[in-house]
Amino acid sequence: MVSLLKRSVAEGIGTALLVYMGAGAAAITLMISQGTKPTSPYNIGIGALGGLGDWLAIGLAFAFVITAVIYATGRISGAHINPAVTIALWATKRFPTTDCGAYILAQIIGASIGSFLFAASAGMDAVTIGGLGATAPFPGISMGQAMLAEGIGTFILMLVIMGVAVDRQAPAGFAGLIIGLTVGGVITTTGNIAGASLNPARTFGPYLGDLLLGGNNLFINYPIYVIGPVLGAVAAAFLYDWITSE
Repeated sequence: MVSLLKRSVAEGIGTALLVYMGAGAAAITLMISQGTKPTSPYNIGIGALGGLGDWLAIGLAFAFVITAVIYATGRISGAHINPAVTIALWATKRFPTTDCGAYILAQIIGASIGSFLFAASAGMDAVTIGGLGATAPFPGISMGQAMLAEGIGTFILMLVIMGVAVDRQAPAGFAGLIIGLTVGGVITTTGNIAGASLNPARTFGPYLGDLLLGGNNLFINYPIYVIGPVLGAVAAAFLYDWITSE
């Protein structure tokens, strides 16, 4: 079995790539559109600037990188790249308690590194205009609505993970593609509600990058992207076990 250190490094690399490409696509969308004078800061302007097409492009960026990461590192660490997924697998006794902390820490560190690397690549406009792709509730969306959207989105994601990756009867070879496309679909549909993070680490990285590099401090919103995804993922894992039990 691969050592915990190597598996944690794989989780960190995978989550770094997720944030660099996925959240980076959200930041680039705003940077490209700056000439349209968006009325709201950060990714709040994404849907208004390009309609659903913006979210489809961002969703596809996430779909592509998640698919690539799963096929590249899945055999090493399982490619959780998401604390909510790790917690759900732990809650259903599929992942050891002793490894949970290392995986979650690696995911958070990886997400932060990915965000800082994107800022280094794209320059300060990635922070001041693109907000490093940070997620936040959109105008008119309450914290409760945002949390519900994040919970439902992550529920869908985890249900698919259970069916195509965890279940021993799942068809071989399709997990990466289907999971990636699921994330892309959820982002396209729910992105304009709260950003469709579905992942506490994905939100933490840009939040930390913005805070330390002179952008906005959005950590007041962080509970949305922890509580919603974790509850959604755990509920999906337990439901899947129940509906497939004999």
